[in-house]
Amino acid sequence: MSKKKHNLWFIKVRGSYLPNSWQGALTYIPFLTFLVASLIVTINNIDSLALAALLIFPQWVAAAVVMTWIASRES
Repeated sequence: MSKKKHNLWFIKVRGSYLPNSWQGALTYIPFLTFLVASLIVTINNIDSLALAALLIFPQWVAAAVVMTWIASRES
């Protein structure tokens, strides 16, 4: 099933997805908020940057996988 280009939420660009509509942009807001919030909370509560990176990495990978799955379904 082929969707018209203006109905796509995301456009695939070099292996990634960029928002193409207001729905795509609204989908990115919680994703970006989660990334920033998890970074701030982890850095404020952990003394070692290496430990902070180890705690943030799995969360960011999981969020990226979910966001990529959503974007691939809506593009």
